[in-house]
Amino acid sequence: MKTNVLLLILIAISATAACSTSAENVAAKAVPTAERAAPSVEIADALTALERTPDSAANHTRLAVAYIKHARLSGDFTLNNDAERAVGNALIIDPSDRQARKLRASLHLTFHRFAEALALGMQLENEDPTDPFVLAVITDALTELGKYPEAVTAAQRMIDRKPSSSAYARVAHLRWLHGDHKGAVELYKIAARTADPLDKEAQSWALSQLGDEYWRNGKFADAEKVYDEALSFLPEYPRALAGKGRARASLGDLAAGAVYLSRANATAPNTDTIILLGDVYSKLGNTLEAARQYSLAEVENDFFDAHRVALRWADSGVNLEKALQIAQEDYDTQKDIYAADILAWCLFKNGKLTDARSMIAEAMRLKTRDAKIFYHAGMIEAASGNRGRARKLLQTALRLNPKFDLIQAEAAKTALLKLG
Repeated sequence: MKTNVLLLILIAISATAACSTSAENVAAKAVPTAERAAPSVEIADALTALERTPDSAANHTRLAVAYIKHARLSGDFTLNNDAERAVGNALIIDPSDRQARKLRASLHLTFHRFAEALALGMQLENEDPTDPFVLAVITDALTELGKYPEAVTAAQRMIDRKPSSSAYARVAHLRWLHGDHKGAVELYKIAARTADPLDKEAQSWALSQLGDEYWRNGKFADAEKVYDEALSFLPEYPRALAGKGRARASLGDLAAGAVYLSRANATAPNTDTIILLGDVYSKLGNTLEAARQYSLAEVENDFFDAHRVALRWADSGVNLEKALQIAQEDYDTQKDIYAADILAWCLFKNGKLTDARSMIAEAMRLKTRDAKIFYHAGMIEAASGNRGRARKLLQTALRLNPKFDLIQAEAAKTALLKLG
């Protein structure tokens, strides 16, 4: 599971002339239903252009961009499926179309095909080493694959070639991963200030990232203030609504937390927010509604996140073999610190203590300031008989973020009492 999979901040893509290859087979499947187009003027305009010129690769690419933008704005990431079809149609017409290939690389990231994103990004960079969009793809892919030194180098190239909100946000993310909270905050602030003032989604996204950084470090009031600023640009922005709900719950206002989390899920449901809402209801004593949310999280739909569900199963001590299988498959393909962390926790819950200790060390290799990782490490050390080390790790987790998880933070406190 990824705490934060970096979504590409779209860099303006100028349309290029498409080849004039006839493509009746593409035109026949180019236009989705009117119902899907209705939410966005840009989508409607792109569809109208396609009706006029269905054999234009540029028009298919324009439609893909409209879908991706609206997916980010609305939180309806199922639109990325439409975007991928539009990109595929563009490449049927012109397999060499650079704009379509760039979008395909970006969509590889969206669908967690990180190796494919990196391979295509490298091809595109070889053709034009100065393209900041391509460098963003490469940086994100390297980060998600756990190739952190290479990701740092790629992000620095982004800054050197063209400083931008997108570049600053990526460097901020890498600063956080390497345990530099102050540096991450400074760079997220710069990312927010340098976002396109006409792009409310980009501003809200950058501010939400800053809020997340504050929350991870236990600064709940600061986080809420930033989420409120993000919501001033887009009042129903799902990422900021979820952050606001989490901050409210962390500050002890569980009822308000449930309201904001419900609003986020009504707009753009995702597994993590659904589970968090279940935790809030559990803390409120509403066990029936909590159970309903947990069940919803396990429905394999368009927003299902198997890795987050595997973490919940491990936390709850259920479906442990399946959770371990999911975590192992994730780590086998990605090997980032969060894949290592979930795998360590699932190994521990399945009684594989030696392997769990080895894997949690892998998760901690960047010295990331993440309370949940410290908690997992502390519980693994406690089970290994290393009481002093376990005590220190659990204290670090709770000092860093005493509400890192509404349920597991209480388990950390209980474990500390037992350690004496």
